[in-house]
Amino acid sequence: MKTTMMRMRTRKTRTVITEGRWIRHMAVTLAMLLLFAVNPRLASADDQQKPANKKEKPYALIFGTAYGPDDRPLYGVKITIHPQGKKHPSWDLVSDHRGEFAQRVPPGPAEYLVTGQADYAPMGDDGKPQLSKKKRLRGETKVHVANDERLDIGVHLTE
Repeated sequence: MKTTMMRMRTRKTRTVITEGRWIRHMAVTLAMLLLFAVNPRLASADDQQKPANKKEKPYALIFGTAYGPDDRPLYGVKITIHPQGKKHPSWDLVSDHRGEFAQRVPPGPAEYLVTGQADYAPMGDDGKPQLSKKKRLRGETKVHVANDERLDIGVHLTE
């Protein structure tokens, strides 16, 4: 008995976008881009991934600015925040280039003491800092937190 082998050809399919389909494809893409530009929340994956039942813990926010003796914001001021009458917990921060700092604290009625400390060299007539006249500046402010709220304060540092 004689057996023969047959070869079968497989077809390869290619996707070709014709002119009419190309225009529709571009129209749908443009419509989606405009929709996301108008409402960016549709494009963010964060809103879709957060579970609806998970609640964030309440907190109060102490937001402040550290000012120098010339009433200008100071960069690099070491800020310490701790509850008044207690040593712990305490938070250590450093002011940014605008002299600002922020810290979340537990909500509720509480008193906090915010202290700032920095080394300051005044500017000379030539615009350079005079390191020989360097001074240590200190300042403190008391803050009362009533509930979960934002408190804006200023810490004025003096000699």
